[in-house]
Parts: sequence; C-alpha cells; structure tokens
Amino acid sequence: MATRILIVGIGGVGGYYGGLLAKNNIYNPETEICFFARGKHLKTMQQIGLTVKTERGTFTAQPKLCTDNAKKIGVVDYVVLATKSYDLEESIEQIKPCLSKNTVILPLLNGIDITPRIRKLLPENEVWYGCVYVVGRIVEDGVIKISGTKDALIFGNTKINDKQQYFEKLLKSSGINATLSDKILTEIWQKFAFISVTASLTSYFDCSFVELLEEGHREQLLALLDELLKVAEAEAVEIDAELLKSSILRRLEVLPATTTSSMHSDFKAQKRTEVDSLAGVVLQMAEKHGLHLPVYEKVYAALKKK
Repeated sequence: MATRILIVGIGGVGGYYGGLLAKNNIYNPETEICFFARGKHLKTMQQIGLTVKTERGTFTAQPKLCTDNAKKIGVVDYVVLATKSYDLEESIEQIKPCLSKNTVILPLLNGIDITPRIRKLLPENEVWYGCVYVVGRIVEDGVIKISGTKDALIFGNTKINDKQQYFEKLLKSSGINATLSDKILTEIWQKFAFISVTASLTSYFDCSFVELLEEGHREQLLALLDELLKVAEAEAVEIDAELLKSSILRRLEVLPATTTSSMHSDFKAQKRTEVDSLAGVVLQMAEKHGLHLPVYEKVYAALKKK
C-alpha cells in the first residue's frame, strides 16, 4: 500500500513543503499526498492546483486529493501540520477521521509547546518535533510565494527510530532540505528565540526587523533574549547563549530594511495574532520555574491591549 501523507494548512510553510511533496511524487505509486485546506484558496487549488513561486523558479503541484472534508481523505500514515498555533486544537479535531493510532504527527508550527499540546490531544499517537526555516506567504488564492533561497526542515525526537529515518529519506527524495536530529529541542528553542523576541518587539515598537538594532530597541532586544535564555536553562535545553545572540544580531543586519515579522503584520492588519504562543507561553513557563521576566511581562501586557 502507498504511504499516505496529509498536509494540513496550505500557507507559506505547508504550501511550500506540501507542494514539493505533491510535485515530486505525482507519478510515484508508493506515495500519496493530500491537502486539507479551506475557502477560496481550496477552490483554486482544486481547479488548477497549487502554484509555488520561488527565486529558483515556479512550479504547480497537484496533490492526490485537495479537500476540506477529512472523511473523503480517510486514514493517513503521516500528518504534517502547518497551521497557525491558535488553530491547532480546531485543526486536530477537524482531521480526526484521518487518524488511526498508527498515524504519525509532524508539526511545523511556531512555538515551543506545540508537540506537548498535540500529545495531550492525541495520547496514542507518535508526535515528533519539527521546525522550519523558510519565508513564504499566500499572495493570492492558490499561489504561494517563497522569499530568499535558503530553507531547511529539521525534525525528530530525543531518540531516532526507523519511521523517522524513512520519512527523512522520503522528504529528501522529494527535493526538501530535510534533516533528522536527536537535538531537535535545541533547534526548536534557537528558532523560537529569534521569532519570539523579534515578533514581540517589532509589534511592540511598530518597527521593522532592522530598526530593532537601533539604540534603545537593541537594549530591549538583548534584555528580552536574556530572559528567554533563563527559561531555556530552567527547561534544561542546551543552548550556547553567546552564539545564539550573535547569530540573531547578524541575521537582523542582513534582512531587507522594510521587512518585519508576520505577527507585526497581523497586528497592523487587525488580524488574530500568535502573541500567546510567541510571548505568553514564555511567561507561563517562567511561572512554572518561579522566574520573574519583567521585560516579557511589560511587552506581553502591552500587546494584549492592542
């Protein structure tokens, strides 16, 4: 039987990786790719497929099935979750007809508490950790645009097993820059550090990424990062603090002058934001360890009032 993979959330991340899987397995009888999506985006994909625009070129992907009805998909072997963090519980509920106790879940959402949240909802299922480095957005219905030429998908658990090794091979054979890691918690926290600090402060100061390096903003950036590292230490996550700080600063220096975080963009557009998953969760973890984070508290309180 074919290995069946369901991509949930066909936005920038899900559209890019789901698109590569669908494009490169369209004639592969051993692998079936299905998309779970909604609205006009779904209808366009059903009619003409998903178009993915990258700086290396443009391609159109045709999954085996693209639908908003989980019952039509049936049980799958793997689920790749790429929704917004605030849609996690609702998305899991919607795709339950696709799950058996043998279905593996790979979340690619922003956040440090995503896998534990899923494990509470699906205690019988194998749930991995995952994170990605790719910048992509829906630019029109049925069309994803990827910015930059660097991308990476890192996944795994504290112990490597055969299923993970098989899935890494499948991802790589589909043109995906995938890495299986038993140090995945470090990878997730390092990525989260950048996203949490920069998304919180670009939203708080109403500024671009590069402006965070200016006097005044830079001090707040480093203070917020120091507080986050205290929580990581309390959680027994191995991170080289000085290396992380320098890499974040270097990353900000080379970003285009006007770019900002997606959370800042959501605030400006008065959309729902991931403030609880990117800032609130840090304070929750800090409270668990008896830590006081005055800068995070100030920023989070201000953002919740926006």
